[in-house]
Amino acid sequence: MADWLAALDRRAELRAKAGLTRTLRPRSAGDAVVDLAGNDYLGLSTHPDVTAAAVAAVRAYGLGATGSRLVRGSTDAHHALEDDLADWLGTDRALVFSSGYLANLGAVRALVQPRTLLVSDAHNHASLIDGCRISGAETVVTPHADVAAVRAALAAAPGRPAVVVTESVFSVDGDLAPLAELHAVTRGHGALLLVDDAHALGVTGPGGAGGVAAAGLAGEPDVIVTATLSKALGGAGGVVAGPAEFVRHLVETGRTFIFDTALPPAVAAGVRAAVGLARAGDDLRAELAERAGLAVRRLRAAGLTVSTPDAAVVSITAPGPETATTWAADCRDRGVAVGCFRPPSTPDSRSRLRLTLSAGVPRADFERALEVIVECAP
Repeated sequence: MADWLAALDRRAELRAKAGLTRTLRPRSAGDAVVDLAGNDYLGLSTHPDVTAAAVAAVRAYGLGATGSRLVRGSTDAHHALEDDLADWLGTDRALVFSSGYLANLGAVRALVQPRTLLVSDAHNHASLIDGCRISGAETVVTPHADVAAVRAALAAAPGRPAVVVTESVFSVDGDLAPLAELHAVTRGHGALLLVDDAHALGVTGPGGAGGVAAAGLAGEPDVIVTATLSKALGGAGGVVAGPAEFVRHLVETGRTFIFDTALPPAVAAGVRAAVGLARAGDDLRAELAERAGLAVRRLRAAGLTVSTPDAAVVSITAPGPETATTWAADCRDRGVAVGCFRPPSTPDSRSRLRLTLSAGVPRADFERALEVIVECAP
């Protein structure tokens, strides 16, 4: 009867030998580690305006939403946030989900109809990959950021409905997708473009409106935008934004929306305050850009292989998964938290450390963290 548990132990042993063990590490509220692993790009998660809005909403609504959005979970806080997000993103409407993961699952599935072809970038986030799989639609995975490959995939399926699925700023290496070129190809073939703006929202584009806005595509009727509210906005939840007809379709048919308990009203209120700060945060975005440039110069000067960041994600190549794990652990022992990406979380089987920069980290701490990363390098 316990054979299945023994089998799980054996699989855990194999992961350990491959350097793929994953461990939960709780942090305290007073954690003094320099955080280059979280996604609080603008430092808004602890901004007094954000926390005050959340506290006021807790007092008004209580801790949770108490139900799904279609039952009792929709509050004034949710609808106000959706209005602000739609205005910021330049779309007809926006719909808030309880997580960015569920937003992506719901968006991909809602775009699929009989015979739909999905064309997905090889470096897409797991939520987009799972959305394609769950949809049941035929999916063609194209080489990373390869517009010609996307064009060829669409040309090979004439007359079929199609959706091109991509991130704007990719979560692993922090590079920007060629969105304008992709849109020209999709429009030329009568296809739709779904863009996950998770790592761009608040960081790039006019007023921080994201990669889609930066590419001049805001409000285009054949573009759907998704994003998480847990990165530059410092909160939680996800959003799907686009034409009003599509948002209505999600409300009436989207299983990850209909059957999920709503985002807590306090989080919605806090995120709405963060949206206002992010839209006015050009100085924070300028600081992020300056830090990204500084990180690349210092790390490359030390002989490390570093990506060229288009936003606030900096990727450093590691020799292998075990080395990456040790490198990250050594940094943490010296008070610096960095991301550690290993297969199968990396689309190219290459291990790396990932730095997610934050304007909320004091400049002196950030520069010291770069020194620690270099000193701990294998």
